[in-house]
Amino acid sequence: MIQRISRFFTQVVHRVLPDPLIFAIFLTIATFVLAFGLTPKAPVELVMEWGSGFWNLLAFSMQMAMILVTGHALASSGPVKRLLVALASSARTPGQGVMLVAFCGSVACAINWGFGLVLGAMLAREVARRVKGTDYRLLVASAYMGFLTWHGGLSGSVPLVAATKGNPMEKTIGLIPVSHTLFTGYNAFITFGLIVLLPILARLMMPKPEDVVAVDPALLEDPPTVERTLSPDATLAERLEESRLLAIFVALLVAVFLIVRTVQKGFVLDIDSVNLIFLAAGMVLHKTPMAYARAVGAAAKGTAGILIQFPFYAGIQALMDHSGLAGVITGWFVHIANAYTFPLLAFLSSAVINFAVPSGGGHWVVQGPFVMPAAQALHADLGKAAMAIAYGEAWTNMAQPFWALPALAIAGLGVRDIMGYCVTALLFSGVVFVAGLYLF
Repeated sequence: MIQRISRFFTQVVHRVLPDPLIFAIFLTIATFVLAFGLTPKAPVELVMEWGSGFWNLLAFSMQMAMILVTGHALASSGPVKRLLVALASSARTPGQGVMLVAFCGSVACAINWGFGLVLGAMLAREVARRVKGTDYRLLVASAYMGFLTWHGGLSGSVPLVAATKGNPMEKTIGLIPVSHTLFTGYNAFITFGLIVLLPILARLMMPKPEDVVAVDPALLEDPPTVERTLSPDATLAERLEESRLLAIFVALLVAVFLIVRTVQKGFVLDIDSVNLIFLAAGMVLHKTPMAYARAVGAAAKGTAGILIQFPFYAGIQALMDHSGLAGVITGWFVHIANAYTFPLLAFLSSAVINFAVPSGGGHWVVQGPFVMPAAQALHADLGKAAMAIAYGEAWTNMAQPFWALPALAIAGLGVRDIMGYCVTALLFSGVVFVAGLYLF
């Protein structure tokens, strides 16, 4: 049955889902129409709000571009490639391959979402190299499905922001410690439930042998070597460019910074830390600064989707926030809620808004002012209300191509190739999210 469902959604997605850039443009149009119809803002005001927010995600776009290129460059180094090969070699059959990728991706995303996206996509490539008869689309989809675990893991934006002093909701509801969000029975049930479910679901979605889409061999070709051998008469400049000592110096500098910061402020594993670790490790493993620079250059071509599409989502997010449209949508849900139904309705409202605001931290800014006071008034669990916002954002990422772009760039696929499988994962993972919110 699951195989038939995934085949149906794959066929539908191939017919109707446009390129992610076109999706972002149509979503912009839809947001304008809704904001004009449901808020008192005039059209010119809406245009100004959209344009003023268009570049709000420049820093975040750069972070995402960096995690793509530093992760890709790290994975292309000899030692990491050998590690991925060893891990991929443990899969002997196509079924074992998709289960391995789904499991490793979900565990890695629970540790850190950026690390998980890169690791899952790279592992999918290596499994495709070694396990004949595996559907490459499903392998990459299995890697992206692991992203469902990230909000319940150590890098979940909403629970971490809610526990941080100075966050937008502190004056309204106070701080929500992670003992009330991440380290709870319901979050353990949901996160571990997904880690168990996703590999099984990936195996059940495997297409029939005659429907398998094999990977284009060109996507899996090893890139040209980035290492250079210096001639005896190399210049001083050339020797500095290929100096191992300079690469080691950069790595030591990063290590000292991270150690001192941990001693002073405690352990932090945010996206900037991951990028810094990836950069330092990649430079050491590629041995010289210029070898690493050449590896980054090869990886940078995959950032085009991020650079052109993320500004559109920044404009949509600003439009949702400043026009009051996000509050209207959230209000529809919370006004019909009671203490018992509130977690589900907060979850669903977050899921809907995620199509226009695909950002965990953005959800806390946009939805927190509406959801959290309502939870307080209904005497609902504030930690569970915050996590309901987070889970809704994670859930509909399976139908929103925003976060798939880095993984797709690494894998060399388009969004239509994987989204049918991801929509199937959305349907079945929703049961886990709702069960966790109500059984505990």
